[in-house]
Amino acid sequence: MVLFVSFEVDKLYRLKDIEIGAELKEISGIEFDKYQRMWAINDGGDGPYLYHVQRNGNIKRKILVSNGKNIDWEDMTQDDFGHFFIGDFGNNDRKRDWLTIYKIENPIDIKTDETSAEIIKFSFPKKRIAKPVSTAENTDKSSIESNKEIEYESLAVNYDLEAFIYFKSQLYLFTKNREEPFDGKTHLFRVGRYAANFEAEYINSFTTCTSFQMSCWITSAAMSPDRTKLVLLDSNRLWLYENWQGDNFFTGDVYSIDLGIITQKESVAFFDNDLIVFTDEQFKGIGGNAYKIKLSEAELTKVQSAQ
Repeated sequence: MVLFVSFEVDKLYRLKDIEIGAELKEISGIEFDKYQRMWAINDGGDGPYLYHVQRNGNIKRKILVSNGKNIDWEDMTQDDFGHFFIGDFGNNDRKRDWLTIYKIENPIDIKTDETSAEIIKFSFPKKRIAKPVSTAENTDKSSIESNKEIEYESLAVNYDLEAFIYFKSQLYLFTKNREEPFDGKTHLFRVGRYAANFEAEYINSFTTCTSFQMSCWITSAAMSPDRTKLVLLDSNRLWLYENWQGDNFFTGDVYSIDLGIITQKESVAFFDNDLIVFTDEQFKGIGGNAYKIKLSEAELTKVQSAQ
């Protein structure tokens, strides 16, 4: 057992690039601008700040999103013009009906230590269920189904969420599964990229793993600069998607990449079309780093062929 754990730790730490500065102790999202500089955010507990991370891991610059709140910032993505989107949509207790995405200008164009954001709001589709028509003991399911005038009510389905990407003028959300019993699925939804109120549109679902809930949670997502590769991150692996149809990413070829020991991995981004950077939070002396892996050198395990 000790040898196995040591091997798993070594597998992860062979990918280590830098130690992240202490201000980003709860790093939850990263992106690279066109000059390949890293930007990062913390999750809830920090203010509404965007951080410029130097190549040695230290913080060079801190930008305030003046009209933002960091209830639970969880991920970042960017559009073709370099505008950043910050997802304030963590929903651990699933009590938030409306979630927020902040769209800010390209960080290379921000000349001061403050910027303002466009605000995108969205909710998940509501589930329609039949209202009870009787409390009598002899009211059965078939009589309810045959009643053409039955009334329905709508109940909110509030998913937890930590991952999203930009693709072809839309934003795509990948839920963090907290269902009981746990079925390992991440659900794919779509919302608009501009300031408005949206109801997220469901597209498809994909089962990552069902072995251990916390190791199967999707915590971040990234799209390659050439828009041909998607990766999702969980606590000990990357999921790579290619050759999908339209915007249904789960119809393509799917591979898993083992990243070694389970740590609190929270953010992932493409540095270029081959090199991927991911980070984890520090816990009991392990983590708090940025790691890098090249897809061309990674050991890929195929789990699905394109449909």
